[in-house]
Amino acid sequence: MRFASLGSGSEGNGLVIEAGTTRVLLDCGFSLRETSRRLARLGLAPGDLSAILVTHEHSDHAGGVFALARRYALTVWITHGTLSALRDCDSEADREASFKLIRAEAEFAIGDLSLLPFTVPHDAREPVQFAASDGARWLGVLTDAGCTTPHLEEVLTGCDALVLETNHDAEMLRAGQYPPALKARISGRYGHLDNASSAAILAALDRSRLQHLVAAHLSKQNNTPQLARAALAAVLDCREEWVGVASQEEGFGWRDIA
Repeated sequence: MRFASLGSGSEGNGLVIEAGTTRVLLDCGFSLRETSRRLARLGLAPGDLSAILVTHEHSDHAGGVFALARRYALTVWITHGTLSALRDCDSEADREASFKLIRAEAEFAIGDLSLLPFTVPHDAREPVQFAASDGARWLGVLTDAGCTTPHLEEVLTGCDALVLETNHDAEMLRAGQYPPALKARISGRYGHLDNASSAAILAALDRSRLQHLVAAHLSKQNNTPQLARAALAAVLDCREEWVGVASQEEGFGWRDIA
């Protein structure tokens, strides 16, 4: 089982998860051309994908989903609330595209992968994040959440790899130039995780099997890779360089889960 990122941040997100002959794309916030270019960096073409999963309707996660699905005949797996929100913005958003409705906490399979969508607190219609397994190993993904919950910690504990949002440094956000309303949204219970909150989540998990930890969805204005790494490395008592960072421009390359 392995995973890689096309890019992570407010300008577009996409994560590829592979097990056996199955490859799913978790979110697609890029244009068709840009998605193809970023997949090519990983040695893939859009036609190599098995399906697309969607976490929520915000454009940096879902903006390119249905265009990609239509062009390459891919099925989109999506919650009813997220689909409804996308249709509210564009009544023909899913025109001529295949989709399957999913429910939080209801595990389902795509080929060699088992996927568990789980509820997260975020300012979207029916947001979920995902844990993925090949039957032996688990990858947890948590971005776009304003705070922790006992349930999401229960889902993520004991995972073999974790992609964890470290959106902002609280002091950088407070002192920055964003309007007060935007600062309140980002730092609120339905916004995005700051470095300290993400570190607290990590500290609450069983980390005994953790092979990979990647900090994700970093704000260019309100965080730095160094601050994100330092916060998470302090929990693991490891070298800061061991903690990966998913960048907006490059994402990160393939990581194998042994």
